[in-house]
Amino acid sequence: MPRRACFGRRFGQSARQNRLVDLPQLTIILKKVSGNANYSQFLRLSSRESIKTMIKSSLYGAAALMALAASTAAAEEAPLIQLAAVDEVIVEGRYLSLDKLNAVKAPTPIIDVPQSLSIISEDQIEDQSFSNIGDVLRYTPGLSISQGEGHRDAIIIRGNETTADFFIDGLRDDVQYFRPLYNLEQIEILRGSNALLFGRGGGGGVINRVTKKPDYDGTFTGLRTSIDTFGAYNVSADINYGLSENAAFRLNAFYEGLNNHRDFFDGERYAVNPTFSFQATPDTELLLSYEYVNDDRVVDRGVPSVSVANGPDIPLEGFDSTFFGSPDENRTTLEAHIVRGRIDHSFSEFLRGNITAQYADYDKLYQNLYAAGFDAAAAMVTLDGYQDVTDRQNLIIQANLVSEFETGPFGHTVLFGAEYGDQDTTNARNDNVFAVNDDDQLVIPFTDPLVIPAFAFSDPARNTASNVTFTSVYLQDQIDITDRFILILGGRYDRFEIDANDFASAGAFSRTDEEITPRLGAIIKPASNISLYASYSETFLPRSGDQFLSLDLDSASTRPQFFKNKEIGAKWDINPDLSFTAAIFELDRESFTSVDPEDPAQIIVIDGSETKGLEIGLTGELADRWSVSAGYSYLDGEVAIVGGGGTDGNKTRQTPEHMFSMWNRFSITEKLGLGAGVTYQDSFFVREDNAVEIPSFVRVDAALYYDLSDRLRLQVNLENLLNEDYFPDAHSNDNISTGAPINARFTITARL
Repeated sequence: MPRRACFGRRFGQSARQNRLVDLPQLTIILKKVSGNANYSQFLRLSSRESIKTMIKSSLYGAAALMALAASTAAAEEAPLIQLAAVDEVIVEGRYLSLDKLNAVKAPTPIIDVPQSLSIISEDQIEDQSFSNIGDVLRYTPGLSISQGEGHRDAIIIRGNETTADFFIDGLRDDVQYFRPLYNLEQIEILRGSNALLFGRGGGGGVINRVTKKPDYDGTFTGLRTSIDTFGAYNVSADINYGLSENAAFRLNAFYEGLNNHRDFFDGERYAVNPTFSFQATPDTELLLSYEYVNDDRVVDRGVPSVSVANGPDIPLEGFDSTFFGSPDENRTTLEAHIVRGRIDHSFSEFLRGNITAQYADYDKLYQNLYAAGFDAAAAMVTLDGYQDVTDRQNLIIQANLVSEFETGPFGHTVLFGAEYGDQDTTNARNDNVFAVNDDDQLVIPFTDPLVIPAFAFSDPARNTASNVTFTSVYLQDQIDITDRFILILGGRYDRFEIDANDFASAGAFSRTDEEITPRLGAIIKPASNISLYASYSETFLPRSGDQFLSLDLDSASTRPQFFKNKEIGAKWDINPDLSFTAAIFELDRESFTSVDPEDPAQIIVIDGSETKGLEIGLTGELADRWSVSAGYSYLDGEVAIVGGGGTDGNKTRQTPEHMFSMWNRFSITEKLGLGAGVTYQDSFFVREDNAVEIPSFVRVDAALYYDLSDRLRLQVNLENLLNEDYFPDAHSNDNISTGAPINARFTITARL
């Protein structure tokens, strides 16, 4: 991962021990030598080479600099810098810095974060030709994807399913849709409950997308176009203008024509994201961003399951391309407008803050027919369907202050923040009605393709409006007891209010919850490049669910759902370019809702679940020409019912016990590169009733890269090289996705 400059006293190792310049002292020198503009530029730098270049240029004129350094260090008994013997200064440490707008919110080295996390860079997204969140998760330990009914991102983190634990630049992005990757600098995946940083939800963890920001230093244009063997294609542009030393503009945009191995699947999506950044003063920066996303595609819910003797049901095999729906009426559309403004300000060398305001408007529709049952012996399929419309407006304001200071022998990094949100949602659902029987379900002969009788989405089933407001205050102190021992103590107060109207039943629902959730961590560093940690954290989810739709529960069942995560782990920077991580955890979920296995139309309350597991990761360069990203996870999830019951002791939904992935990147020559990857996913049960089991699979991928010049690259990605027949994910017992056969994507990337 890239090394990032950070204000403050820690570099990931002791400045005194390694004879590295102390950063507060260095910034004073930079101010004196090169002026505030260059000092501010230094704070934005992210790579070691950039830091070297900047410092070298700023230290030009050794005699003058030595005099300045001597005066700056006069108060020190032993100066921290020996300028006569130093021709370059290297600031060590791998940082999730405040400048990157990431979910951690404080300038903490990755090695000092007491939590399992993965960071997927823009380079990895491009190398593996990822096009959606699902692609990313196949190469991330501890996470798996759910089908999401063919119209949304849905993920399983440590045995907990969610459609709402998504963030963009640290702010909530919780509407159900497929999130594009065209404008991202990196994706941060943080595992484990942690309400202190994210607020409600995030029971198993969260996914935070970090968007690209304008670059003050130059003008460039990046173009990328690709097409695959199914006929899907994608074109994208990344255009940056350095308008002046203090202003820059960046435009990211893409268009995608959708296609795959499934019959009748098609669609298109596109997005545009202009961003403007302005350095109002040497200590104050303003960022303005607008994003428009449009998605129109066929809703595909896969194939049903079939019964087998002496075991759970399995997916229907041999019909990987058969479409169990209406080619004309299975459709989803989305229009999203996201406007964001952010101000960053440095009050002093040791106190910085930011405030962000985001307004987002989402207009979402999806409608579909799908298989609700399958009788293989009689060759009959049961169809069901509905139409769902959601309109949501989110207003979120978040402010953070980060201060670094010392009290006696102890160093402190204190994060203080507050957040306010107002979310208005309207949602309506209409069941389908078949003309032949005036019902929402119909059993028809199984043919390929299906012959579907006339129907309409005409039976109102739900019509609700809700308003959610939340107010949060959080405080965290990272205390450096010694160079080898760090404590993290923090807590968050949340007030969550929901008011809802059910227009169909003329009923109303209202509830207010106030919760305090802690975060505790301890880090022992036997060496500067090794950390051993233990952590405890909590979060909660209102009973209305992460989409505010479960509003018909009785008063005894409206208590929020609680999550508790206990974790111990280790992080080892084997060398500056290779890192190993490991974590053992136990995640307890006190109570949650699910579908009644005996009556899918009913919601039941499950007393709780427990997921125990292990996660291991290795990322970086194994050799000069060989980089790797590998991960393994073991997950043991179990649900519990008070007094026993039909699902007591069953496995949690869609939780493979073993998952393994590895991606290798080999540089054969300066121009030619190869990629090779493998993913293994163990078998899993679709739902808590454990009635349908999805088999395990191994998938092999590969890639070839060739640089025609420094500005032009050709790339071929091969997916499912061994043509494995597999089922990657599911939504319900009769909605199971089929994996694509061997296919190739051809890409041209240019930088002008």
